Amino acid sequence: MISAQPELLCEALPEIKPLLPLHYEALSLHKDRHALSPQYEVYLARERNGELSLVTLRHDGALVGYWISFVAPGLHYSTCLTGTMDIWFIAKEYRVGKAPLLLIRAVEKELKRRGVHLWFAGEKLHNPCGRLFKFVDMQPVETYYAKWLRDEPMERH
Repeated sequence: MISAQPELLCEALPEIKPLLPLHYEALSLHKDRHALSPQYEVYLARERNGELSLVTLRHDGALVGYWISFVAPGLHYSTCLTGTMDIWFIAKEYRVGKAPLLLIRAVEKELKRRGVHLWFAGEKLHNPCGRLFKFVDMQPVETYYAKWLRDEPMERH
């Protein structure tokens, strides 16, 4: 059985960590320039401050996906509680069928429960998921651009 539910990052992090390299390998366009090196302490501090939402996707109890959002008043709109997607991932074999919709619906439900007014989510242009976002009535609002400013690779830890 597949289920999606809010969980605490501090409890789920040991299960999430093994999925992060798969996530990084699938999505990073700059693997040759920087290593995966999450600031776990920052994530956990945000969770302790009530500023992080984690929704997991599980199949028979095993973690197969997750969605992490930051929840805070908008910097430009202090009265608008905003849910901003940080990262989300679904294991390859669960990306078809109802699992992605189950996860995104659970995220929406949790953000609503927390009183979020405005929800932002993004897609990688080389790995599009906009159809899923549009299916749940989200609208495209912005495109980000990136440019490396230093030629040398970053130090790997």
